[in-house]
Order: sequence, then C-alpha cells, then structure tokens
Amino acid sequence: MKKYIVTGAAGFLGCNLVERLMQEEDVYVYAVVRPNSPHNARLTVSGQCTLISADLAEYARLDKLIGEPCDVFFHLAWQGARDNFSVQYSNIAHTLGALEAAARLRCRRFVCTGSQAEYGQQKALMTEETCPHPGDAYGAAKIAACALSRVRAAELGIEWIWGRVFSLYGKYEQGGNMLPALAKSLKEGKSFALSSTGAQNWDYLYATDAADALLALAERGCADEIYNIAHGSYRPLHDFIEEAHRIIAPNASISYGKSAGSFFLQPSVEKIQRDTGCSQRKSHLQKGLVNTFFIRL
Repeated sequence: MKKYIVTGAAGFLGCNLVERLMQEEDVYVYAVVRPNSPHNARLTVSGQCTLISADLAEYARLDKLIGEPCDVFFHLAWQGARDNFSVQYSNIAHTLGALEAAARLRCRRFVCTGSQAEYGQQKALMTEETCPHPGDAYGAAKIAACALSRVRAAELGIEWIWGRVFSLYGKYEQGGNMLPALAKSLKEGKSFALSSTGAQNWDYLYATDAADALLALAERGCADEIYNIAHGSYRPLHDFIEEAHRIIAPNASISYGKSAGSFFLQPSVEKIQRDTGCSQRKSHLQKGLVNTFFIRL
C-alpha cells in the first residue's frame, strides 16, 4: 500500500489532489487540514483517508501526529496575504518543518508546490531556467522556501521536487477569482467588465489536471528538479473570456478596458512532459467550465 501525506488538503488544489490520489488502487492518504476550517467538510474520512488537524506551526511534529512511515509527502499548505511580509516569511519555516517531519516519517519523496509568482512580471516564455523576479512577499517567500528546502532535503537524504503552479480553475476555487466571477455574472445574466483589453497572453489549467501532474511528479519526476505545472497552450486572455462567454451565455454583455495589461503568463511545460510523460492538456476549457459551474450545453 502506498501512503501519501497532503498538507493544505482542504484547499483548492489540495482537495483536488486528495480526490485524485484516492482514485488509485491500494492507497492511503493522510489529509492535513487546519483546525476548525469550514473547508474541512469537503473531505470525507474513509478507509482510505484520515484527517490530521494541525496548524502550519505544528508541521514540524507531523511525524508524531501521523505515527507511521509514508511514501510521498505533498506540501501544498501556505497562508497569508500576498503582501503580508511577516506571515509570508513564516511560511518558509513551516515548509522546512514539514520537510523535517517528512524525513522522520521516512518518506521517499517531498513534492512541494511553488507558484508562477516566483517568476514575477515576464514578457517572454517562462521556462524553469528563467531568472525569477518576484514582485511581492508571496513570490519572494516561495523562492526562499524553494532554495532552502532544496538544500535541506539533500542534507536529509530525501528526494525533493518543486512544482511551480500557474493559474488554475476548477472545483473548490474561491469565488473572487476571474473565471468564477465571470461565470457567475454570465449565469445570472449580468454584464461583466474587464479592466484591460485582454490582449495579454494567459494560461489556464484545470485543477484536476494539476493534480494529475503532481502525482506524475511523485511517481516519475526527477529528484532535485523544478517543474512548471501549467497547460502550456497560452493565448490572449480575451480568447478565454470570449470562449467562456460563448459557452455560458452568448447573449450577455462583456466590455473591455483600455489598459494593455502588465502581467503575461507564457509558461513552458516541455520539461514536465519530457520527464514524466504527463500532458496537462487533457481538459479543454469547455469541459472544465461545464464540470466546474454545472453548465448545460
């Protein structure tokens, strides 16, 4: 039996990952959740899954809370507003605490999620070799956690992989993000206004496909490597909006602003496809929108 640990298990990507892992045969998942979070109700305790209630500050003692050797530790948990320096700084220590616990639990591999925010504003193709230039405390803390956990994992003798996650959409996504807000407005017959022209390139990945990518990294990724987790077929944001417009409510009103947009997402996924054989291009936007927002075609 394979035993997995997932921190941030009741979050957006975490919940999708737990559901994906439980589709495998002969697996057991320790789902680490925040005490008293309303999102914990998303997860069901079963013969395949146990919920472990722990704040991030307690991650260094997860080995005591779990109490048995496991195979792979997925560290997804992170907290705080993007510009809250002190809280973002604390996430670095929590990541290292999780890594220490993973080593004591004799996990073979530690897979941690980074972010597109590590790259900052870029107008060229983003490969794993692109020089990071984070523009806020969140991205900077992710970079620091990446570098420090990589070094510490080598010292502890545990295989380490860092997956930089780009823009996701799908089940469990919070309502304030662009695609859920757009879908809600269109379904309610309301107009939707975008501040930019929508000309900037963007990339959207369905969350279930991101969960597939994380599992592929756990099984086939190369140790001590960084990978982009994205769809890889970036195109103008305007195209995504108009496709959603056509699928959900073609008669609704959408307006665009005059700003050109300063943030571009143009990720390369060549490396993860080469090393794992995993293609994140499984789900087209129509399928994702239909499944996520219960749209009848």
